[in-house]
Amino acid sequence: MSDKIFKIANAGAWAAAEALGRFDGAPVDLADGYIHFSTRAQVAETAARHFAGQADLILVAVDPASLGTALRYEPSRGGQLFPHLYGPLPLSAVAWTAPLPLGSDGRHLFPEFDR
Repeated sequence: MSDKIFKIANAGAWAAAEALGRFDGAPVDLADGYIHFSTRAQVAETAARHFAGQADLILVAVDPASLGTALRYEPSRGGQLFPHLYGPLPLSAVAWTAPLPLGSDGRHLFPEFDR
């Protein structure tokens, strides 16, 4: 099982982050004061709840150990602990990225997680 944490990002926003060398967050992240991530067990529900029907998304896998004390696991949806990053995401922490297309049923098709 993957020990990575995951961010779902708009492809355009992710391209801008790659040009900048860091990801400062989506509008919801900026409003909340931290970057929202999900664990492997949480990411499909996150996609269904917050990105339903959205195409042109990127799944970003991040090594949590490289984020230090800026990463905190805090209670959120249903009391589950979700990873929140208080600060920008350095691209050096990114293990891999993959497109997150929609399937014929309208749900996102996830890539192989353990890379």
